[in-house]
Amino acid sequence: MTSITLWRNARIATMDPSCPWGWIERGALMTRGAQLHWVGTEGHWPKDLLVSAEHDLQGALVTPGLIDAHTHLVYAGDRAAEFEQRLQGASYEDIAKAGGGIRSTVQATRAASPEALFSAAAQRARVLMAEGVTTLEIKSGYGLSAEHEGRCLAVARQLGRELPITVVTTSLGAHALPQEFTGRADDYIDAVCQWLPEQHAHGWVDAVDAFCDTIGFTPAQTRRVFETAKALGLPVKLHAEQLSNQEGAALAAAYGALSCDHLEYLSDSGIAAMRQAGTVAMLLPGAYYFLRDTHMPPVDALRRSGVPMAVATDHNPGSSPMLSLLLMLHMACTLFRLTPEEAWRGVTLHAARALGLKDRGLLQAGLRADFAVWDAEHPREMAYRFGHNPCRFTVWGGVMRTQST
Repeated sequence: MTSITLWRNARIATMDPSCPWGWIERGALMTRGAQLHWVGTEGHWPKDLLVSAEHDLQGALVTPGLIDAHTHLVYAGDRAAEFEQRLQGASYEDIAKAGGGIRSTVQATRAASPEALFSAAAQRARVLMAEGVTTLEIKSGYGLSAEHEGRCLAVARQLGRELPITVVTTSLGAHALPQEFTGRADDYIDAVCQWLPEQHAHGWVDAVDAFCDTIGFTPAQTRRVFETAKALGLPVKLHAEQLSNQEGAALAAAYGALSCDHLEYLSDSGIAAMRQAGTVAMLLPGAYYFLRDTHMPPVDALRRSGVPMAVATDHNPGSSPMLSLLLMLHMACTLFRLTPEEAWRGVTLHAARALGLKDRGLLQAGLRADFAVWDAEHPREMAYRFGHNPCRFTVWGGVMRTQST
């Protein structure tokens, strides 16, 4: 029989939606293997269990492990020169149309070896892990060919095997039009749809994404990608309504999308469709900040409609070179006016939902034993401060993970 480990003398924010923060003032947890066996008030644990190990957390705060549910972590190069161009007046769209933007990262990524891609992505992942992240989504989208998209997805899978973190992979071939398909967007979408079955057969992909916008792909082209995903039994998500309203959210919701992401130009009809489909609104304040956007996502309308809101880094080299989910907590509150509790549920409970994961994001018996231990009294402190990392250690699948592991 798997032994029981007791983690006691803690303040616990379980994120149970039945009460504010799911708060337990004097709390404890029991883990059995990779699962939470019991969560409750100090001293009230089952007495008939044999505890083989005990950890006194000395009043520390415990939360679910953080989930960064939207990243583009596998790529080569950087776009610092474009950052300078934007400060001199060039727009994101101008740079993309001139052959920069995503295309420049594609060129660097294609030139990099799998070993170089893995090494760079692993460094980025470890930075996120040091801030309490225990689950990470990684999208492709910087290869834009059968060979290089497959390589990026394989590297993402390798990260999940070699690092103590759960990695969920998303195929984003429909991210941008590569140079060799200039003027032939429909032909490129045909190619993307042909790659997906092979990616699925290799076990490289958990979901399918697309960029539906003025500098991305049309709703009709996006629909073709979604039809292919549907035929393969893969869930979908969408970069939607970031730069304009293409009604992409309603399209994605019609396919039962796990999430729609960005959403600065989301319409009321899109919100209604997402609510009906149970689709999560993925808010990405890092990109909003970095691009100096002024058109805020309709947070109040999403809140009134009961659409769950997740928060992620959107780490990528062009529009959100952020590697701090704690900073995103702060930005979600200051820029988008989420409450600290909403922001925290956005990086735990609702982030798990955005990835289709029902076994985490909440501290509850029977779920996965992924949690973070913080030198703090309350989670609102992490939303309040920035440039500060009070994470003491994390537990991933029941195993303590320190900063060095």
